[in-house]
Amino acid sequence: MDFIYNKDFIEIKDKKLSKLDKLVFDFIKLIEKDIKYVIISGYVAILFGRNRSSEDIDIFIEKIIFKKFKTIWEKISKYFECINTSDVKNAYDNYLSKGLALRFAKKNTFIPNIEIKFPKVELDVWTLSECKKVIINNKILNISPLELEIPYKLFLGSEKDIEDAMHLYHLFKEYLNMKFFMEFNRKLKTHELFNKYLK
Repeated sequence: MDFIYNKDFIEIKDKKLSKLDKLVFDFIKLIEKDIKYVIISGYVAILFGRNRSSEDIDIFIEKIIFKKFKTIWEKISKYFECINTSDVKNAYDNYLSKGLALRFAKKNTFIPNIEIKFPKVELDVWTLSECKKVIINNKILNISPLELEIPYKLFLGSEKDIEDAMHLYHLFKEYLNMKFFMEFNRKLKTHELFNKYLK
């Protein structure tokens, strides 16, 4: 994959957008001006050329009050529908505010879908605040910092997750801030998995 990597962004050159990429851009376009967000987990590896399918795209959004969420819900609802509930107050009170994810799919479809949730723990908040910009065909996405994304995939531990970690590490290892990377391996207790699969 042809890309430029620096401290401010990663730029992917001449990427042909897949249907999944287009779904993500369609959704992000609806929220990016109103709220901080970061894309995490499996789609990050797919974005950078990992050849596998995914039924959902995981996104953290910043914690916001109901009034602001209602405005964003109304924008999203013009093109997507919430799979969990059709009631905005229920979505906010009984899903997002309780640490549960909301799933949105293009109208009259079910998969793939977008899963949004508020950050729950310190690492989630850090991921949102320190997100990495990715520029694709002059469009921008915010993704989880790779120094955390890769150890987190090792932490999840499924075969698919470990293969995601391997793909990202071998693609970006010369660009990673290894101090942060090894610190997250320590926090997530993934040293042994790192030595086994990535070294």
